[in-house]
Amino acid sequence: MGEKRMSADPMRVVVADDDADIRELVTFKLQQAGYEIDAVADGAQAWASISEAPPRLAVLDVMMPGLSGLDVLRKVREDERTKTVPVILLTARSRDSDVDSGFATGATDYVIKPFSPRELVHRVSSVLARGA
Repeated sequence: MGEKRMSADPMRVVVADDDADIRELVTFKLQQAGYEIDAVADGAQAWASISEAPPRLAVLDVMMPGLSGLDVLRKVREDERTKTVPVILLTARSRDSDVDSGFATGATDYVIKPFSPRELVHRVSSVLARGA
């Protein structure tokens, strides 16, 4: 899986979550919807994947060891090659201040755990449709 690393693939999505169950669930649901997924377990791997071959979209868990989802989002927005990549933050942090911080950092959307996998797929599709 994932041998074909094509930056031009219009359906490539990076999914980063340190919780293997959530990562696998999100990967499965997005693959069912026709997306090519590059699933990674932490922020450093997420940034490496995004910077190596900018995807159409990234789904980032906020709380990960090392680089957090917000840290990765900052790097994405600061890098000329990746600054337009849509990013959906996926997190258990649901306070208004957390949501505001995510959007202020440059998040395209914010999904709060626990979440509906179907809703996440709709959000990904919606973000990509707006950007197309």
